[in-house]
Amino acid sequence: MAKIIRATFAESAFSDLDDIKAFYKSEGLPETGNRLISELLSEVERLRVYPKSGRIVPEFNVEYLREIIHPPFRIVYRYDKNRVRVVRIWRSERLLKMP
Repeated sequence: MAKIIRATFAESAFSDLDDIKAFYKSEGLPETGNRLISELLSEVERLRVYPKSGRIVPEFNVEYLREIIHPPFRIVYRYDKNRVRVVRIWRSERLLKMP
């Protein structure tokens, strides 16, 4: 049986989810926003069992920073042996930059 690890969200990821929901609501498509958020959260739940299933983020090329592409979004997360921490949920065409 696969080991299940913890999944947490950075404040920036929560903010991203709020922004996604607000955008679709402003476009008159709140049900689409809710559906997409549900799908994104399902992807994060999968990471609790398969944390290395995401690819290494190409902009950084470091083992512990990974992403899942769920069009039109990318879920960027940091992985260590005990935890997955979602750091951003952005449009997939957006490139990551160091602050």
